[in-house]
Amino acid sequence: MVTELWPGVRAVWSRRVNVPSTAAADPDGSTHTWHLLDNGPQLEERGITPAGTLLCVHGNPTWSYLWRGLLAAATEADRPWRVVAVDQLDMGFSARTGTFRRLEDRITDLGDLTRELDLTGPVVTVGHDWGGLISLGWATRHRQQLAAVVLTNTAVHPAGYSVPAPLQLALHPAVHSWGTTTSAAFLRVTHALAHPPLAKDVREAFMAPYRSAERRSGVGNFVADIPADPSAPSWGTLTGVADGIHSLDVPALVLWGPKDPIFSDRYLRDLLQRLPQADVHRFEGAGHLLPEDADIASPVFNWLDRLKPGLDLDSGGSKQANATAGGSASESGTFQAAPTVTAAGTGSFRPMLAELAERAGDSSPAVVDMAPLDAEPGTGPRTLSWAELAAVVDRLAAGLSSIGVKAGDRVNLLVPPGIELTSLIYACLKLGAVIVVADAGLGATGLSRAIKGAGPKFIIGIERAFVAARLFQWPGVKISATAMSAPKRALYGVSHTVEDLLQSIPVMPGTEGVTSDPQPDADAAILFTSGSTGPAKGVVYTHRQLAAMRDTLKDTYKLQAGTALVAGFAPFALLGPALGATSVTPDMDVTAPKTLTAAALAEAAAAVQATAVFASPAALNNVVATAVELSGPQRGALGEVELLLSAGAPIPEPLLAKVQRLVPNASLHTPYGMTEALPVTDISLEEIRAAGRGNGVCVGTPVSGAKVAVTALNPDGSSTDEPVTRPGVTGEILVNAAHVKDRYDRLWITESRSRSVPGWHRTGDVGHLDDAGRLWVEGRLAHILTTAHGVRTPVAAEQAAETVPQVARAAVVGVGPGGAQVPVAVVETQPQARKPAPAPWKLSAEVRDRVAAETGLDLASVLAVPELPTDIRHNSKIDRAALAQWAAKALAGGRMGRP
Repeated sequence: MVTELWPGVRAVWSRRVNVPSTAAADPDGSTHTWHLLDNGPQLEERGITPAGTLLCVHGNPTWSYLWRGLLAAATEADRPWRVVAVDQLDMGFSARTGTFRRLEDRITDLGDLTRELDLTGPVVTVGHDWGGLISLGWATRHRQQLAAVVLTNTAVHPAGYSVPAPLQLALHPAVHSWGTTTSAAFLRVTHALAHPPLAKDVREAFMAPYRSAERRSGVGNFVADIPADPSAPSWGTLTGVADGIHSLDVPALVLWGPKDPIFSDRYLRDLLQRLPQADVHRFEGAGHLLPEDADIASPVFNWLDRLKPGLDLDSGGSKQANATAGGSASESGTFQAAPTVTAAGTGSFRPMLAELAERAGDSSPAVVDMAPLDAEPGTGPRTLSWAELAAVVDRLAAGLSSIGVKAGDRVNLLVPPGIELTSLIYACLKLGAVIVVADAGLGATGLSRAIKGAGPKFIIGIERAFVAARLFQWPGVKISATAMSAPKRALYGVSHTVEDLLQSIPVMPGTEGVTSDPQPDADAAILFTSGSTGPAKGVVYTHRQLAAMRDTLKDTYKLQAGTALVAGFAPFALLGPALGATSVTPDMDVTAPKTLTAAALAEAAAAVQATAVFASPAALNNVVATAVELSGPQRGALGEVELLLSAGAPIPEPLLAKVQRLVPNASLHTPYGMTEALPVTDISLEEIRAAGRGNGVCVGTPVSGAKVAVTALNPDGSSTDEPVTRPGVTGEILVNAAHVKDRYDRLWITESRSRSVPGWHRTGDVGHLDDAGRLWVEGRLAHILTTAHGVRTPVAAEQAAETVPQVARAAVVGVGPGGAQVPVAVVETQPQARKPAPAPWKLSAEVRDRVAAETGLDLASVLAVPELPTDIRHNSKIDRAALAQWAAKALAGGRMGRP
């Protein structure tokens, strides 16, 4: 029987150690009793030799209890790691020394303890809050023992920022003593920062060592010692640690809760400047008490498992870590990550700017904007020739350089597709700056989360973007893409405008000449996913990978220089000039695809005599719906189109057939891909018809240079790790290609899983290959059903339901506990249902019969809704996760509001 002292803390972990003190705060010969949580004696009893020791240091006002998850994970899995979680002196259940202990004393204290414990290494420091700073102080002074560094929400320097408001309040003379010592207010406020709220017994355990004012003296002194400015006694020590960690060339893992009101993302950005080799994971929704908000033990030990083979203390620390500028997975040095996903035989590297440079003297059109920024209504399209585009890009690059934009700087572009966005993208690429693209379709909250997560140094946007930037406090020097009055510039904190930058550079040949000649494997872009399966993820591409994407499209679709294309799908606005294609942006809101009308598409096609069109499925739906408005000349312009691509979601054959009538001479293709790899496979309308009906959506065969496989599914719905290309095996889809992303930005856990099969990228989609080598997509891994009869995928059942005449769209979700889920269909009907309700008996029976006949799936219920919830960015991806939650509540007797 396991005896617990506090919830989650085994009695055998608790120990006390008498430690001689060498701290300046103490008289000579002082000895203090420390309290620790330590699994070392248990490891010894079991005959386990530790690979190393995790030295865990809490902040204020927590104690070693914060690290119980690491101790439990090490103990329960018999992991060969000793975990020593300390109670700092005057804190937790360690001795109250009666002296005011400053930062220097606390770093010395920790060194005294490790000497007494004979921790010779390898040591991995783990720190939170002010414990992060103290653990780093110890690390800089014990390099011979140090193997690696793990940090959760902390700060090492004000870094030009003021002390966070909550700490300013705690420091105020009128509040400090009462708030931190006389009362337990500071503790209660800190405990209230947990997401979700702490359970009562856990909250009581955190309060246990601090029941009286006398016991809280260390809490008050900790706050009073915060080095808020250079006059503070601990400022020198703080600066020394902050500067010293630049030399820590050991692997580092930074785990972060973005909802922290104390240590916000700006402190994370500062840490990454000082520890550029760090692997980073931001837990969206988590805050200051990250070890309470999220499971950090699993990622810490997974990271350590990869780290172990490289531990080498003989040369004074572990082998030098590979710097990745705050990336998500170091790929050399001590961190033994899986191989980078690449394809063999990718050829020589040709930069994205190569075509633009070669056509700098060409007077033919390069980009056309049907609705230019700042244009007066009725002024018509705006056109730039190749020569004009090259000149604007050069001047913009020079202008951006003049205000401090340099290689590696992140530049967030909040500008609609068009001439301005195209020019800015290529100016940034020329400088080696990293473009950050997250569109407004993510919604205000999603967009804000994305921007803060990427942490751009500069933001270039339209006025609407700066309204949001001011409201959500987005980071970065602000540059307006449009003209802006002085009062508005002051209101939004705008430092420059694009027009200012252009005018600051003379229009004279040979005066620009600004280029960083970026390296092929340097970061080039961070593109955000749609957020349809959780918070949007930043996907990092290098210059080589962007060029590979360009080449894949060029080779797959024979897009030669001179092609004229309509870019009605945002990703292709980036690629037009790199392909050497004349590109036109139609009059639409690209972040809201349903705003593309047939007339707007035709006018854009006519403007450049387009031979190719790229548009999303939702956009094509609206094009078909508004086709009756087309004039004869507009229909003629569409008749000249030779290629139409639509990506973003599967498209049903009936819609493609309607689109074909609008572009009768075009070959229709629906490439399958994702933000992480676009495209992966391709299929034409003729091939869709030849494939016929099957289990899922047929998305064709791999594109040029790509390989596809699957990993079979376990009974619980998880996927295995063995790539399979055998026909008929349903599993998670894997991709290998030169244009697969480099990594997820600051999402180490997500990235680790995505590349856990060496040489492959896990897509999160589920499907199978058929006898002809075609890929069929059956849904998302997160959306499969685990029923009593086995694992089932939803797409085939949805397709069957949609063959019922009254059903416009359908989604099939699992309701109930895993392994015993029942399938439920939720349908949009024709005519539209007035409100959510169980489907009429006749319709329900017809849907059930059709699904059972075609897939063998026995639906438990059919619910009708006016509209299925969709991903707000694509307007076509059904949010099955939200729908499953809604259906569960509805079937349990809850009020049937809109899903």
